[in-house]
Amino acid sequence: MNETFWGYPIHTILIFLGILIGALIIDLFMHRKDSEVTLKSASVWSIFWLAVSLLFAGYLYFYYGWETGNLFITGYALEKVLSVDNLFVMMAIFSWFSIPTKYWHRILYWGIIGAIIFRAIFVIIGTKLFGLSSYAEIVFSLVVGWTAFMMLKNDGADKKVEDYSQHLAYRLVKKFFPVWPKLYGNKFFLSKTQVNEELTKQENKDLAIKRNVKAYFFVTPLFLCLSVIELSDVMFAFDSVPAIIAVSRDPLIIYSAMMFAILGLRSLFFVLEALKKYLIYLEKSVIAILFFIAFKLLLNATDHIWHHGYNISATMSLLVVLIALSVAIIASFLFPKQQNESL
Repeated sequence: MNETFWGYPIHTILIFLGILIGALIIDLFMHRKDSEVTLKSASVWSIFWLAVSLLFAGYLYFYYGWETGNLFITGYALEKVLSVDNLFVMMAIFSWFSIPTKYWHRILYWGIIGAIIFRAIFVIIGTKLFGLSSYAEIVFSLVVGWTAFMMLKNDGADKKVEDYSQHLAYRLVKKFFPVWPKLYGNKFFLSKTQVNEELTKQENKDLAIKRNVKAYFFVTPLFLCLSVIELSDVMFAFDSVPAIIAVSRDPLIIYSAMMFAILGLRSLFFVLEALKKYLIYLEKSVIAILFFIAFKLLLNATDHIWHHGYNISATMSLLVVLIALSVAIIASFLFPKQQNESL
């Protein structure tokens, strides 16, 4: 059967999409009600998403061999680990907007839908850029390395709470849409009729909003929060996409690894939210992995240019990622006193 643009036969694309869409439907159905996600529930769902990912990995191992399966697992593990820092940013965003925990999953769900779309765009552009010239790898290596350096520079420094009212996404939404400043259940939007009804209530008479605007709807703080998270994730993709492309150039391997990792991030978010005060070295492992990826990209680029013959295999990349993650977790529990010193 002829291969598609993604580098694999159409039946492989359909299997990937079938698993992806089916899992999304299951997740949406099971979380259709707004409620707080407990650590137990988050852990069970994390195992579910891991099982789904391993199911697809098993298919790749069976039909395409050990190397292809290894590339998927490496990309999956890499995306998971690199997402840790992004998840901590999301926690800060939820805190700044004072979003009740029962709405977190709803916001993360729609954030994931956006990530599915934007990641596809980035993967297509990224693989095309990498294919143009080996010098593109050097550029991406410098981008990833610079990100790691800035994270290392800020590691341990007193981190001020960011004012997300100055965030680009926040300012853009307020520029184009009127904002209803209070939460309205789980709604992202309010119709003009709903706004007028709310303004008749005594507790809302003094709200500072644009009352005579020509708009069919108002956005709520939930939508502002979602917008900030979405743009933050897009910025995060500038680092994670080159990192995974350093592992494999196959668009399907890259995209599927990222998607299955991202789909499990919501559950991982609640696990990390509960354990963040204990896993104090996770960010350091992310920094180490980013430096490793920058080196891998640079090594690949120079090999293509000067043919020195040195490169890092997918298996070695997977080992480095797993070792860095394991060391960070073990060190967090062996040396918990470091946490108190840094607070």
